[in-house]
Amino acid sequence: MAVVDPIADMLTRIRNAHGAFHKSVTVPTSKVKASIAEILKAEGYIADYAVEEKDITVTLKYADGQAIISGLKKVSKPGRRVYCGAQDIPRVQNGLGICILSTSAGVLEGSQAHEKNVGGELLCEIW
Repeated sequence: MAVVDPIADMLTRIRNAHGAFHKSVTVPTSKVKASIAEILKAEGYIADYAVEEKDITVTLKYADGQAIISGLKKVSKPGRRVYCGAQDIPRVQNGLGICILSTSAGVLEGSQAHEKNVGGELLCEIW
C-alpha cells in the first residue's frame, strides 16, 4: 500500500516502537528522513541510525526504562502545509523540545534555522 505522508509514517513507526520498547525500527529511506534522523541523533533523542540501500535503521534510546522521546507530532500535513518565517519559529514545550523545519538551507532544527535567519515548512515537533 502506498504511503501518503512518508515523514508521518516514520514518526509513527518511531512512536510505536518506543511504546513497545523495541531496540530499533526500520523505515524506508529518503534524504529527508535521513536528515531528520541526523537531527534526532544530534539532539540526543535516538542512539544512532544507519542508512542502507533501501532502509534506515533507527536505534532507539531509553533512560531508566523510560523512552527519551515522550511526544512526536507531525505539524505540516499533505492537506495543510504549515510555513513559518525565521522570527516565527515556535518553541516546543517552552524550550524542552525541538521542531524540525524544511528550509532553503536544508532540513534544520528550529534553533539552527533561527540562527541562519531562514524560515520554511514546519515538519514536526519532538519533545
